[in-house]
Amino acid sequence: MNPNKALWEKGDFTQIAAFMRESGEALVKSLGITPPLRVLDLGCGDGTTAVPLARLGADVVGIDIARNLVEAGNQRAAAAGLTRLKFQEGDACNLEGVADHSFDLTLSVFGAMFAPKPFDVAKEMVRVTKPGGRIVMGNWIPNDPTFVSQVLRISSSFTPPPPEGFVSPMTWGVDTHVIERFGQAGVPKEKISMVKDTFHFSAPDKTSADVIGLFRRFYGPTMNAFDAADKNGKAEELQKQLLELAIAQNTNTSGGTSIPATFLRVTVSV
Repeated sequence: MNPNKALWEKGDFTQIAAFMRESGEALVKSLGITPPLRVLDLGCGDGTTAVPLARLGADVVGIDIARNLVEAGNQRAAAAGLTRLKFQEGDACNLEGVADHSFDLTLSVFGAMFAPKPFDVAKEMVRVTKPGGRIVMGNWIPNDPTFVSQVLRISSSFTPPPPEGFVSPMTWGVDTHVIERFGQAGVPKEKISMVKDTFHFSAPDKTSADVIGLFRRFYGPTMNAFDAADKNGKAEELQKQLLELAIAQNTNTSGGTSIPATFLRVTVSV
């Protein structure tokens, strides 16, 4: 099986996405959606941004590599009566069956960054976006002190070294890499803008320990880290580091959880 597919089908990302709904809606509102608009949400999960896009009247196709998330997304769309939203399986490195210049907006929030061939991802996003359209990405930033970047850093420190040729998904959070990748896809530097933005993980009814417990059980990268740590007798140390991180960054003072996480917001004019 494709290792990236295996990673995201391993857990149940819907359990993590539940903390991301409010920020997903806020990000979509900030895009200034004016229908009619055809949108591709790439690496969409179960619809954290696809569902609010459809609610604003856009025609949305959500593509994700994980079958379980596609199924969950289609269930959410049906339950909400969103007939202009459909989810399907696909690989951000090769959007087979997706026609050139199909979408006014191609969006990927913490999704396509995890695909293993970043230059192919940039090329495909440019290919399927209409001339005059735009691409928007949200990407975690390497070595950023906030929550998700640190979760991924801690997790990787407990896992074996990646295979030769592996490109870290975190490189999508570096300006020069973004410019190089879209540059090879034919986009000049002046058509690419980048700003730092904030996403919030919000769970008013869950403690920091609850949240880390869910990451341990349902988030692919953390699950892999615990699998490796278990074999080395280091699972307790990994749990301790992640819990300390969550407690330190939790801004909710009434027993729940609200953790901010900084990301790089990339906008590309095609």
